Amino acid sequence: MRLAVIDYDLCNPAKTNYACKRFCPVNRKGEECIRIEEKLVNGVKKQLPVIDEKLCIGCGICIKKCSQRAISIVNTPEALEETPIHRFGQNGFVLFRLPIPVMGVIGLLGPNGIGKTTALRILSGEIKPNLGCFDRDVEWKDIITMHRGNELQTYLEKLSKEEIKTVYKPQQVDKIKKVCKGVVKELLEDVDKSIIDRLELKNCLDRNIADLSGGELQRVAIAKAVSKKADIYYFDEPSSYLDVRQRMNVAKIIRELSQKSPVMVVEHDLATLDFLADRIHIFYGVPSVFGAVSKPYSTLNGINTFLSGYIREDNIRIREKTVFSSTVSENVIKKPVLTEFTDLKKRFKTFELNIKSDKIYKNEVLGIFGANALGKTTFARILAGETTADSGELDKKIKISYKPQYISSDFKGKVEEVVQSKQEFKQKYMEPLELTKLLEKNISDLSGGELQRVAIASCLAKNADVYLLDEPSAYLDVDQRLTVAKILKTRSENSSVLVIDHDLLFLSYLSDRAMVFTGIPGKIGKAECMSVKDGFNTFLKEVGVTFRKDVETNRPRANKLGSQKDTKQKESGEYYLGA
Repeated sequence: MRLAVIDYDLCNPAKTNYACKRFCPVNRKGEECIRIEEKLVNGVKKQLPVIDEKLCIGCGICIKKCSQRAISIVNTPEALEETPIHRFGQNGFVLFRLPIPVMGVIGLLGPNGIGKTTALRILSGEIKPNLGCFDRDVEWKDIITMHRGNELQTYLEKLSKEEIKTVYKPQQVDKIKKVCKGVVKELLEDVDKSIIDRLELKNCLDRNIADLSGGELQRVAIAKAVSKKADIYYFDEPSSYLDVRQRMNVAKIIRELSQKSPVMVVEHDLATLDFLADRIHIFYGVPSVFGAVSKPYSTLNGINTFLSGYIREDNIRIREKTVFSSTVSENVIKKPVLTEFTDLKKRFKTFELNIKSDKIYKNEVLGIFGANALGKTTFARILAGETTADSGELDKKIKISYKPQYISSDFKGKVEEVVQSKQEFKQKYMEPLELTKLLEKNISDLSGGELQRVAIASCLAKNADVYLLDEPSAYLDVDQRLTVAKILKTRSENSSVLVIDHDLLFLSYLSDRAMVFTGIPGKIGKAECMSVKDGFNTFLKEVGVTFRKDVETNRPRANKLGSQKDTKQKESGEYYLGA
């Protein structure tokens, strides 16, 4: 099947003068492969191009002639010679197949823009699938017939009759502030106290919803979702904004929930997904063009198949293979010293931070991790010069390029203006971070992942001694996280890169050393640098979770709580990469 997809948010005939239509060879022969129609985009009627896929010969000339990079022409794999489950209008995104809701926790794994959220919206009843027929209403009997004989048939029959009660925790929890007003305890009045305690929301109950942080909003949304009775639960990226301990707490609650009802979860943190899921569906395709759903795998085989990049059943390569190092650093490797600091102390009204003296070396990536509210961002701000320590000092001033934890989208302009305002911004960041298509977009219109990638590139493009990035993996999918890790390792040549993050797989992939924050969140934080292995072992012991090395991929793999391997590693004190 040939798909012609147009991103109408990017399409701008005022700049292109319909170059796609003018240069199309089929149009030049007198047929109308590309025609102009009136379309409603973001509430505004516009005269925009439409591509007839039956007439399109796949020459790609329209793609090259579109300066806005709004057109994609793709031939789907042979394995997808089937009716799609849904399409968002003519020249819109296409989804093939659906994941199967069964007992346990079903994990959905794949890039952003590939249809995971669309699948959840269909299965939760929010969207009625159209089987690719966007110009007429499709009968439920046709949808059910398409899935006759498999596990989806019964589910869709019940969904069509509204006999299934679903709960859906959406991806964008920040929207809670727009629809819910008042204090938290009013919103959570029907939530069991034990859930509030386990999700550490007790101190938030008397606060206004409008004043909550991203992590607090996430936990409020999860508490509200798990408190409702339903036949099936859908969670879209429940680990976003949460630290590792909170992610594991949420995972435990979701696993308990799955003992009574099926649960489906979209997750980009592979370590959390490993701990959480019983089965996995891989989503693959071309982001914003089409997505397809694999057969269900066991958690181990699903993640390993994704990392291998090859789906054997569909005979298709979906990505480049990811290779993890077979060894983990057990020693602190001494490199040229960039700067050093004495014991640093910073006191606030109710919080105290103590950082043990150490050095920052050239040509290294320092992974910084620990629970939220232990002072990681405060340390970053001290290094960046945004605040000063009450005692202790840096050996010498260093030039720091800092990407903060929370990124503002208040800039009134386009991505292109931000890029052009940075003289050091180089092409090597544009393509890997997929920024080229964003140049014409307004900063205020960017998604969280798009804004994150722009901020990362802007940070790295500056001339600096130290590149300090606070939670760069937030909003990014697995491939984007690994791409950022590779870029950061390259950027550490002749400088130093410091990364604060909660994705342990991401940190283990890129770190040369570790800086671990421990203590009592919100009261006292302590930090010390050490080897990667010692750092992860120290941290995971506090969290109460063990990781072993996967024999096939060498990746750190979370053990299920109470399993034989989990128990054995805890007894030996080897919480990270144990035997």
